[in-house]
Amino acid sequence: MSILLFNSGMAQNQEKSKLESGAARVWDIIASDFSVPEVFSEDYGQYRSPLKFYNGKKVRTPKDWQKRKKEIRQRWQEMMGHWPEVITNQKLEILDTVRRENFMQHRVRFYWQPGEQTEGYLLVPDGEGQKPAVITVFYEPETAIGYSDKPYRDFAYQLAKRGFVTLSIGTTEATKNKTFSLYYPNINNAQVQPLSMLGYAAANAWEVLSKVEKVDSARIGIVGHSFGGKWAMFGASLYEKFAASVWSDPGIVFDESRESVNYWEPWYLGYHPKPWRKRGLITKENPARGLYPKLIKEGYDLTELHALMAPRPFLVSGGAEDPVDRWKALNHTIAVNKLLGYEHRVGMTNRPEHSPNQESNEHIYLFLEYFLKYGAHHPK
Repeated sequence: MSILLFNSGMAQNQEKSKLESGAARVWDIIASDFSVPEVFSEDYGQYRSPLKFYNGKKVRTPKDWQKRKKEIRQRWQEMMGHWPEVITNQKLEILDTVRRENFMQHRVRFYWQPGEQTEGYLLVPDGEGQKPAVITVFYEPETAIGYSDKPYRDFAYQLAKRGFVTLSIGTTEATKNKTFSLYYPNINNAQVQPLSMLGYAAANAWEVLSKVEKVDSARIGIVGHSFGGKWAMFGASLYEKFAASVWSDPGIVFDESRESVNYWEPWYLGYHPKPWRKRGLITKENPARGLYPKLIKEGYDLTELHALMAPRPFLVSGGAEDPVDRWKALNHTIAVNKLLGYEHRVGMTNRPEHSPNQESNEHIYLFLEYFLKYGAHHPK
């Protein structure tokens, strides 16, 4: 018996050492992604601090933050519309299966909102034991599994090859119709802002993915680019079960000078019944409608949603829409993490172009490896 226990202990120590070594190797590469450039240090821009209650009282303790976090979530739900009950009692329906390289690819179906199913792809790597997992979100699910000509957007495929279980979903039909999003209960009378409903769909995706046999439900993240970046941001911020998230150049704050940071559009936070406003920048002749103008008038910004992530880690893979000065916005969540006793939970990389590239994606994959594969070995 003592020999068996000794051998078991040795194996555990070797595995722990391997994980710690892997974590250290990855951290050496990505550590700089979590360092605020000196020029933006302590610069909080014009954004309202999430560390102040709406009545102006300051958040001074972690206990205060729990109350403030609840207040933020409730206020945004009231403004955007309350979600239907998250669907927790379903499993993925497998439609067909093919072998690809070192993983199995299943075409799957599940309910992502009440009464409506969607199809996507579940990629399950070879090997025993439970694995970290990532949900990928985009205009349709094929791009993320590598079935398109869009380079460097195949997040699900690349992560599956690295040992992650991945679930790729997208708004295929709505994209074809150029309505892009989800409308509850219907497009003529949406009671929830469409971008928030995408967050709700992500929550249902988390629930159904967590029931896959090889998935460790404590290590599920979400990643998306552009439209998918907005989707991933709202999903992870509004649903606490996501362990980590990556937002690739969505425009992480309201910015009316950038046509692609278009939260005012009716398929995001500016829903209004059809006929919809003409797509494009806000002008006197083509004003924003719906909730968005109210958010701006009353001083709300997405920094409040970022803060809901704390202390869960997230990475902004910034491009043309999220340049380096977005650190001013991110400093607010860094301050929340500091209050909670955490550091190195908010990261950003930057590239000139909106499109991802090999280098930016490598940092995305290493970020997810570090926090979802090696997260237990990351200090506060």
